[in-house]
Amino acid sequence: MDLRVLNYFLTVAREKTISKAAEVLHLSQPTLSKQLKELEAELGVTLFERGNRFITLTEEGIYLVNRGKEILSLVESTTTNLLKNDVVSGEITIGGGETQAFKCIAEHLYELRKKHPDINVHLYSGNADDVLDKIDKGLLDFGLVIDPVEKQKYEYLRLPSADRWGILVNDLTPLHSLKNVTPKDIQHIPLLISNQSLVDNQLAEWLGGNIDHFNVMGTYNLLYNASLLVKQNVASALCIDGIINTAETNLTFIPLSPPLAANTNIVWKKNQVFSNASNALLTLLKREDRSEGHF
Repeated sequence: MDLRVLNYFLTVAREKTISKAAEVLHLSQPTLSKQLKELEAELGVTLFERGNRFITLTEEGIYLVNRGKEILSLVESTTTNLLKNDVVSGEITIGGGETQAFKCIAEHLYELRKKHPDINVHLYSGNADDVLDKIDKGLLDFGLVIDPVEKQKYEYLRLPSADRWGILVNDLTPLHSLKNVTPKDIQHIPLLISNQSLVDNQLAEWLGGNIDHFNVMGTYNLLYNASLLVKQNVASALCIDGIINTAETNLTFIPLSPPLAANTNIVWKKNQVFSNASNALLTLLKREDRSEGHF
């Protein structure tokens, strides 16, 4: 598949019309239409249906849009890193959930870019399943994942700080004045919990082994939108500390009792061949890990 033609197809999918896409690409409509028909013939599928005003993607077209974006992103980052191989420069891609542990990564990136200002950093926010999937596909160099998570497939380092679990509540709830909360305190109130598959098991254990005995009304993968439901007093959210700034809001974070903490790890693919920029970051992380006595 010609990457140039793949880019043509993605432009058509984005613009919704061949005429608009041709204008953006500085091509004639007949030339663009011919290239797209040849692409469909090469793949043996129909990628979109042509309507009176707009095109409609088929299932195969939607699939190619999603994979095509990944392919072009991977090609772009690979090319950038190879072209800049003579100096410490290039792209570092990092994905992760919301965690205060990212401060450690941010500090290292600050030091790295002071010495090597040509390094660029791209961040992706997502839960552990999303992040590990993108690492597997080569779309991320590193991922931050919160324990417990299956990481046997990967190389990893544990970051120095641990996240503290608690509950985010609206100040109208009776819980807001408590210094900590027990499973009994929250048994009958509407709850939002993380939908990360293994984290839910950890919370279930803290809740006494049977999450069905609690009023779980919904799930979230990233906390911000869930916090808006808490602000409206729809539910309270079991979450980690420090993600939502509760200052001057109607929200309060209350730690769990008994305490529940989760370690954060930075993971990468085994036998990964890094750019010199990503290698430089990994060197800093390993140096800190040795100084902390983790090796």
